[in-house]
Amino acid sequence: MAKPISKAGSRKNGRIGSRKHTRKIPKGVIYVQASFNNTIVTVTDVRGRVISWASAGSCGFKGTRRGTPFAAQTATGTAIRTVADQGMQRADVMIKGPGLGRDAALQTIRRSGILLRFIQDVTPMPHNGCRAPKKRRV
Repeated sequence: MAKPISKAGSRKNGRIGSRKHTRKIPKGVIYVQASFNNTIVTVTDVRGRVISWASAGSCGFKGTRRGTPFAAQTATGTAIRTVADQGMQRADVMIKGPGLGRDAALQTIRRSGILLRFIQDVTPMPHNGCRAPKKRRV
């Protein structure tokens, strides 16, 4: 009986594609998660596989400086530099969170030369979901 041929992109063997040559990715999705304490930028292809990511903390910022717009700008530039080398020309942007790094990250993406198809705010909003905790008595 013939042995089944394993796919290069299967999750069982751990690796997707070859690492010897970088893939050409013409189109992708950029996710920006901006909290008050940090900004995380993730770049994926259209199937959702992560190509590159960076955060303000991984770029060397510590403590309260991670939440600043400059830290978000640095993190976005780091994440986009790698995918620009792989040939990304067009992207969709999904922004989540209330942090200060939202606008700074978006400005950096705009300046990078990648054409943006749409910018979407995907911040979760409760439809009056959970009951608030009881008021604090001091």
